[in-house]
Amino acid sequence: MTTDKKPVALLAEILVRCGLEYLVHSPGSRNAPIIIAFSRQKKVNTETVTDERSAAFFALGIAIETGKAVAIDCTSGSAALNYAPAIAEAYYQQTPLLVLTADRSPMHIDIGDGQTIRQDNLYANYIKKSFSLPTVITSQTAINEVAKLVHEAYALCMQAPRGPVHINIPLDEPLYNLADFSIAEEILNQKVDVEVTPAPIPGEFLYQWKDSKKIMIIAGQSDPQPDIEAILGRLVGNNNLTILTETTSNLYHPNFIDTIDSTITTIKPDKISQFTPDLLITFGGAIVSKMIKAFLRKNQPKNHWHISPDGKPLNTYFCITGSLQGNTAQLLNELSKNSPSGESNFGRLWLERKKSAEMTRINFLREADFSDFKVFENILNQLPADCNLHLGNSTPVRYSQLFGSAPHLVYYSNRGVSGIDGQISTAAGVSMVSKKANVLITGDLGFVYDSNGLMLLNNGRNLKIIVINNHGGGIFRFIAGPDTVEGFETYFEARHALNMELLARAFQLDYFKAETESQVFLGLEALFSSSDKPAVLEIVTPSVKNADILRSYFVQLKNV
Repeated sequence: MTTDKKPVALLAEILVRCGLEYLVHSPGSRNAPIIIAFSRQKKVNTETVTDERSAAFFALGIAIETGKAVAIDCTSGSAALNYAPAIAEAYYQQTPLLVLTADRSPMHIDIGDGQTIRQDNLYANYIKKSFSLPTVITSQTAINEVAKLVHEAYALCMQAPRGPVHINIPLDEPLYNLADFSIAEEILNQKVDVEVTPAPIPGEFLYQWKDSKKIMIIAGQSDPQPDIEAILGRLVGNNNLTILTETTSNLYHPNFIDTIDSTITTIKPDKISQFTPDLLITFGGAIVSKMIKAFLRKNQPKNHWHISPDGKPLNTYFCITGSLQGNTAQLLNELSKNSPSGESNFGRLWLERKKSAEMTRINFLREADFSDFKVFENILNQLPADCNLHLGNSTPVRYSQLFGSAPHLVYYSNRGVSGIDGQISTAAGVSMVSKKANVLITGDLGFVYDSNGLMLLNNGRNLKIIVINNHGGGIFRFIAGPDTVEGFETYFEARHALNMELLARAFQLDYFKAETESQVFLGLEALFSSSDKPAVLEIVTPSVKNADILRSYFVQLKNV
């Protein structure tokens, strides 16, 4: 027995046949047929999360970690709107979410019925495609059409570049009735071809690759990809080539420039031309560094090619020449077989600057006072081996770039849209399906903002949360502008006196606190040696001094 809503029963059956393993359900009445249908599917792991915003980020974390499509379902009305932040993040992070929103039938829209909004194409700007199921099925033709729709939705969700797909599901009452259905196997198992054929490498690009003396490759946000890491490791041996990465690129090699901001700061103004590439090649998602964006927008390379599965040119640096469509690893491997013929010391110059910046950081932190910067050094030195490190926006993910990548860590951060929301929920989703230890570093505002995500930390989900509490938005003390505005502490920094311990205790989490460097060492030791239960370590830092110390560091870099 399943729901008597035949389109919904068919939806659930087909999605499971396609390979759906996870559904994150938010309770409601209008979506009762959806959960009835999926609860009968033994191959689906169903998680119930009350807060739709948290639920969607939780599903995002599961999808990021597994690489598989994850479904979310909710009732009608504002519940569907609460999905929007995570859907936008999934769209720009190219993560597969299947968004199932219950709705009233079209005749009930805009007539004053409760819990009813216009849900068709609700996420139009941040979705790969939107579909709508019929309210009823009355013919074999209609069955075939629904089956084709569902197969296409799943295929599009998983097609590179992956991303969210929306299925709106209008439903009339009664909502809780059951029935038996029998659907032909050929309908349930049909395939929809949505694959994109890779395009050949343009001859223009190959000529530039062979002829350029100064080549720069920039890797954006990505999951760990050992094959790409190995190929880039071979390429970085060319003296006329440099490879820039970030922690969120999840690519490691000692000769990669993985401290971009620090390295660029050491470049003298009269030497900039020596560090400007002739050919720029980019791939992956978002770049955290504002400095590399400013550097290349002002000092533009002659040519910029972006690698993407669908051939979409990402014009981050305002100088796009074209795109290379296809699998990144395959394309880079082809390039590695044809070493550039131009000769220069471009790669060596960048590597020398990186090493100078590293020595400056080590010496600076040896003498630095207690601050966010110093705390990050302590955290990175005490992290468990081989763990997942989740970095909140805005300062945590930026501080991590100053230390470069560690080969034993996998870095996560919601940099698709770079919002403050969903940090705990996303990390909880990853921790549910990951066998590794999971550590989240977040600011105090990010911790409070997604505090409903703390409800997800049960059933043995081993997530350790480090809250760096500088009593507000610390990023606004460092970036130019906000601290010159009257009312800065109220309108930008958003200073507060919230009690993090009471919040942690409210969700029955173990809690530790540190306010000095020695206490940080002991607090981290206690956090990581505590039981497998989730726990919170609050580290209180001096908000004004944090910005002063970081500015001093960049001043020293300029004098290297």
